[in-house]
Formats: sequence, structure tokens, C-alpha cells
Amino acid sequence: MGASNSTSNAPPRRALHVLRVAPGSPAADTDISPFFDFLVGIKGLETVDLDLASLERVIEGREGREIELIVWSSKVSKMRVIKLTPTRKWSSALPPPPDAKPSLLGLSMRLCNPEQSLENVWHILDVHEGSPAESAGLVPYGDYIVGFSGGVLERESDFYELIEEHVDKPLRVYVYSFDFDNLREVVLVPNRMWGGQGLLGCGVGYGLLHRIPKDRSSLMPVEQQEEPEEAELFVPAGEAGGMWYGDRQANQYEQAYDDHGYYGYDDGHGHSHDGGHGHGHDGHGHSHEDSHGHSHDDGHGHSHDAGHGHSHNPQPYVTPTAFSFPAQKYD
Repeated sequence: MGASNSTSNAPPRRALHVLRVAPGSPAADTDISPFFDFLVGIKGLETVDLDLASLERVIEGREGREIELIVWSSKVSKMRVIKLTPTRKWSSALPPPPDAKPSLLGLSMRLCNPEQSLENVWHILDVHEGSPAESAGLVPYGDYIVGFSGGVLERESDFYELIEEHVDKPLRVYVYSFDFDNLREVVLVPNRMWGGQGLLGCGVGYGLLHRIPKDRSSLMPVEQQEEPEEAELFVPAGEAGGMWYGDRQANQYEQAYDDHGYYGYDDGHGHSHDGGHGHGHDGHGHSHEDSHGHSHDDGHGHSHDAGHGHSHNPQPYVTPTAFSFPAQKYD
């Protein structure tokens, strides 16, 4: 079993971002939180820049002995020390690749700048009845897409390109629930045959006003601020359908995000730009109203805060640069 001690500190410039904690692993016995936690170092290890290779060497040399991981939490902006014992004596839910050794920690991580990585979240807004978003169990105003099974998303356009690449194909995304303070895996199947407009059938917000709030109590009703019941930190897609979300408080979230605008759906890219500027959209029909709402053919509803001049040119799908740093498990 793992334990943790807390110590305050400023956010690191570079760290290993925790993307997933394998169920039943040594890390699963601790309070390490996917997406929100960043591994900064190992107590007692003299190193300036901890990278994947150096961490692997240290962990290999300390198998079966307790180590102390220095972890920075983006939720509370503090460092803490987590104790655990690296071991291969646990069974993963998924079979390992041929000739591969079981992971010693059960963590999937990537090297990044913590402050920049937290900016890239996609806030689920209105969800239409019968849409792919509703079928996947996305919760309006309470859910945030933070990544997908192939890695992380580093730019706003990465998410929309990913959706277009997976038309009529299953896409596993990681969704953070603000209501339940946990991360779950959701399977989306974008399509145009569900009976409405757009590939997902939901509004998506991106930008400063749509980041995950740090102060949960400011947006939650008093009755929901009680200590939550113990639940799994990460819920795989196969189990997410059994989750109960309770009564929605959409009106409260609408007040908190009252300037996101409304989203038009002409089979796609409905934008609202707060304080936006002129845009040229090659190959896309759009209309301008007082709220600067745009509708694009064949895309997704989303909003931008403090919009900027830009142009949309149809391009072939390009794998985002985030994937040049694939998540790795430590053997």
C-alpha cells in the first residue's frame, strides 16, 4: 500500500504527466490522480531533469524496496510525497505485449510542461437527445474531455481533427467529471446518421472560460458539497455506463459560463467568439450575427474565448505533435 505526505511548492517547468493508473498496480494503492498529477522526481535522487529513461533506471534498481515519489498536484498547486513499492507481482486488466515485463509502477506518463498541458480541455456544453454524445453518456456542463487513448491533445484543432478522423469509428476519450471528481474512459462513435446535425450532437467549449475550475465549492450546490462516497478514481469505458449522475444542475453551470454563447449546428462547426475578430473560412459557409456566431459545414459546435483572426483551410488529417511523446509504462 502507498502513503503520501504533503509539501507546498511552485509548479515545475517540466514533469512527467500521469495519464493513466492501471487498476491493481502499486500506483493504484496510492492517491495518484490521472491528468491532475505530475511526477517531479524521486526523493533522494540527485537529478535536475527527470525523464523517462532515468526514472526507469531508478525504478528497476529499487524493485521490491519502498521509494518516495515527489508529485505536483494541479488541483491544489502543491507538491507532495507519495510512498510506494515497485513490484511486478500484480495482474493488469489488459494482457501485456509479447515478451514484455509487467510494469513496476502501473503508470502511463509523458514529459511535458504542466501549466501548458492543463489548458487543453474541451468542455461539454449542451447535449442533444439521441446524439452520439448522449449515447456515450457525456454530461452537459459537468464533463471535460482531457485526452484520448492514443495520447494527449496539445492544440484546440487536434480534438476536431480527431473527431473527423473517426467518423463511424469508435474513439476512446478520457473524460473528467467535475460533479464526481473522477476520470473515466468514454467511447464515442461520431456519425452523421443519428438524426440531428453535427458529428457529436453536442456543444464544446474551449479556452479560458472553459477550463476545469479549481474551486469546486464555488460552482456546486450546498447539498453536493458533502464528502463524496468512495469511488474508483478511473472508470474504464466498459464500466462507465453503470455510473449514476444524479439530478443535473445545468442552470447553475449556465450561470457560471453565461458568456459562452449558443451553438448553431449546420452539420458542424458552430463557433461563438467572445471579443472575436474577422475570420476567413475557405470552403465553409457561415453566417455572422451580433453574437459572432458561425456555422460551418461538416464539423462540430464549439466556442472560443477572446477569439483571434484565423482561417480554416481543409487539410488532410495530420497526427498531432503530442504523439511524438507517447505514454510509456515503466518496466
